[in-house]
Amino acid sequence: MILLNSFSYNIAWTYLVLLCAESKVQAFQHHLQRPHHHPSQQDLYHHVVPSPTRTTNSNSNKIIHLCATENDENMVKSSDVVEKTKKREKVMAFLRKVGAVGGNKDFTTAMGVDEGPVGKNSNPMKEIAKTKSAYKWCTETGLIDDMSQPFPGSASGSEWAGFTDQVMGGISKGICTRETVEGRQCNVMKGKVSLYNNGGFIQMATALSTDPAKSLTVDASNFDGVELDVLYNGEDDVEKFNVHLRNSACLRQFSSYRGTFTCKNGKSWETVKIPFSDFVGYGPGSSETPFDPSELRRLGIVAIGKAMEVYLAVSGVRFYKN
Repeated sequence: MILLNSFSYNIAWTYLVLLCAESKVQAFQHHLQRPHHHPSQQDLYHHVVPSPTRTTNSNSNKIIHLCATENDENMVKSSDVVEKTKKREKVMAFLRKVGAVGGNKDFTTAMGVDEGPVGKNSNPMKEIAKTKSAYKWCTETGLIDDMSQPFPGSASGSEWAGFTDQVMGGISKGICTRETVEGRQCNVMKGKVSLYNNGGFIQMATALSTDPAKSLTVDASNFDGVELDVLYNGEDDVEKFNVHLRNSACLRQFSSYRGTFTCKNGKSWETVKIPFSDFVGYGPGSSETPFDPSELRRLGIVAIGKAMEVYLAVSGVRFYKN
């Protein structure tokens, strides 16, 4: 009886040991079959970065910062890009509003007086369609501008700029745009000239030098004058406008040599010529010095000396020979 009981006890004990071993083996096999034992990068990402529906604690947040460094950097970079883009859009919106970029040049509040700074290129090149070496100097071909380049660039490599009398206390207003008028690409100067407070002009102007680093002036002594293709649309049947030229004799910002042309009101283009012999000096330096076209700096097209509504289209500006 005792031997039977001992034998039964041994069998029971062996059976229990086998059961425990089998349970451990199954647990170990189950552990091996779990996906996170050999995780992929995607598994790690889902394990580390909580999903939107999963609540996280502070430890989880710390793990994100420690284990997802590259992702965090990308997020920060992306945030920086968005912020910079927003700032850039605000700046560009402001520049478009004041006419500094885009298809308009609004010079209602432009700094500068009639003729621009003495001895300086008052409208330096900013962003042009061609390199400087690709442009020909206006004295090589006679062409100052045919409006073929993106506005406000000129065909000779400079740029158009605008000036009003407001810096002198006047209240004249104007804009310059690039438009197609009666089948031609042209600069259109439009606005209102007021004689209030000793004012009385608006103008669009361009430097004549293709490369100010080489020379601020051009020698147009081989030509006989200035020629323009114009279209006027206004209140009167005819209207007078000026061309102002500056050279080294012009000692002040308001010094220039001025020639006048007359154009008819209508929808037809016409070509006007102003001989160099018609240009008269105004202001210190130029008023007492005969006009010399061998050192020209700048050309301006001006509505001046009369209260008027202005609409003047210009499709071509050239030096001409008889």
